[in-house]
Amino acid sequence: MTSQQGNISIHAQNIMPIIKRWLYSDKDIFIREMVSNGCDAITKQKMLSPGAEEDWRVTVTLDAEKGELSFSDNGIGMTADEVEKYINQVAFSGAEEFLKNYEGDEKGGIIGHFGLGFYSAFMVADRVTIETLSGAEGAVPVKWTSEDGMAFAMEDGSRTRRGTDVILHISEEEKDFLQEYRVREVLRRYCGFMATPVYFDVVRKEEPAKEGEEAAESKEPKGPELINDTPALWLKAPRDCTDEEYKKFYRDVFHTFEDPLFYVHLNVDYPFNLKGILYFPKLTNDFGTREGEIKLFSGQVFVADNIKEVIPEFLMLLKGVIDCPDLPLNVSRSFLQNDGYVKKLSAYITRKVADKLTGLFNTERDNYQKYWDDIHPFVKYGCMRDSKFFDQVKDTLLYKTTKGEYLTLNEYLSKNEGKLGGKKVIYTNDPTRQSASVAMYDAEDIDVVVMDALIDLNFLSFMEYSAGVEGLTFARVDADSQTFQKEMSEDEKKQSEEDEKKLADVLHRATGKEELTVRLASLKDESLPAMLTQEEQGRRFSEMSRIYGQDFKLPETHTLVLNAANPVVRNLISGEADEETRDLIAAQLYDLARMSTRPLEKEEVTAFLSRSNKLLELLSKR
Repeated sequence: MTSQQGNISIHAQNIMPIIKRWLYSDKDIFIREMVSNGCDAITKQKMLSPGAEEDWRVTVTLDAEKGELSFSDNGIGMTADEVEKYINQVAFSGAEEFLKNYEGDEKGGIIGHFGLGFYSAFMVADRVTIETLSGAEGAVPVKWTSEDGMAFAMEDGSRTRRGTDVILHISEEEKDFLQEYRVREVLRRYCGFMATPVYFDVVRKEEPAKEGEEAAESKEPKGPELINDTPALWLKAPRDCTDEEYKKFYRDVFHTFEDPLFYVHLNVDYPFNLKGILYFPKLTNDFGTREGEIKLFSGQVFVADNIKEVIPEFLMLLKGVIDCPDLPLNVSRSFLQNDGYVKKLSAYITRKVADKLTGLFNTERDNYQKYWDDIHPFVKYGCMRDSKFFDQVKDTLLYKTTKGEYLTLNEYLSKNEGKLGGKKVIYTNDPTRQSASVAMYDAEDIDVVVMDALIDLNFLSFMEYSAGVEGLTFARVDADSQTFQKEMSEDEKKQSEEDEKKLADVLHRATGKEELTVRLASLKDESLPAMLTQEEQGRRFSEMSRIYGQDFKLPETHTLVLNAANPVVRNLISGEADEETRDLIAAQLYDLARMSTRPLEKEEVTAFLSRSNKLLELLSKR
């Protein structure tokens, strides 16, 4: 061919700066584009020669000494005319459309970057060379060189076998891509599951020989290293996969020694093409800052992690792979948010996860209960984020009791019917600290459920409004004392009102808390002198304010319920002791009641210990 020079296209001056600008944060994507092009070339050659047995491969070679990273394939190759068409005319998805779609978008708005292809090389290279030979009869090799992606030179090449070499001379600012570990990491991330074998080779410099010795061989392994050695398990039919294969794939892909709890295999060809595997890892209560890892692929080519526009947000707590070959990836995130196809994909994924949960609950409830402690934050979060998901799984939601039982809401309400008055669920968010209050419910044979996860404060409020149970309420074990009170006669009530006023004066003086509400009641457990209750909704609001770092909160309403059946309280009422002693006892009763719900603060502990010592002195003198 005749040597040729020229400019690639009238649009290149506009396009090249945009490519560099939009992909600045993830320049390593050029490696995926180069390898993908090689795989495409091999796929095309296979179509022209079906059944041909060749050692199909794309080889990435690093020569740090020369400052070069090259990509070689034995695919279809190109003629001079094809180089002119596919390289010189920048034939990717319309230059004008590209400019129109992305020029005003926010940085990072492009998903996947497919279609940028060959020209992504100029993000990291100050010179790019193509050596290619077409498999067409009579074809001659072609060499193409450019230093900026705009001006080029074409001449006869030197390649002797069908295929293409793309050699990138890495620029001084991007020397990071001459690091072996860096290139290998990028290759494994983007190309680890490609259908065509991808190899990584490193040109190693031999150590100079000492006098009288042969040249020392490098200790590093020699020969190309297969990058995509882990099979894409999601492409197999679920019936052909074993439990051990699922677990091994999980360990290999996510680099963990732990096994998943269980998994969901997605496999559908119509009305859209979607395959993947979602794993349920062990979760912790504090998962607010935690995010799983769901890898999005397009035709076995890695695109990105955790694309929230495709994968429902609440599923981001899971780990897995999703492959959507038909997904329109060369678009902005705002387009994906409003795309009907994407919404169908998201709805399907949600439904399959819900089907897995309900299936486990209905057929393997014992196992489902074993998983519940790990998965309940995820399930509850999903219910609050997605109404359709909630409708599908609401009958599988479990409540673990302090006795270790797992009950559905209906099972709890049925089991405790008539004991609480109305549709009420009693819970504790700190079984250890609130053990005294829990014991009181145990004595009444009333189940107490444990709601100690970070998400539970929001979840129980959500259930009160969304469960579809009229009058459903959740109350913490210290929310009221009605369950533990004895019936009082009219005369007793009248006397109680008078005594209550006396006790309120004593408590307000002894504690210095004029806002404290004091009630006198006859409790069933005579050994308990007092209990502190707190209004449920106000406490919830205050706790939620603290969680979200807000200063505003409602005044917390506490009520000290004194037990008229207890000897200590009766002595306070009788007024036999002197005022100082009565104040000591009253303040001590208040602190003891408070300690059953929350710990005392530093200065309160000091006062409690000092008061305890004084009371011991008084007792010793009797």
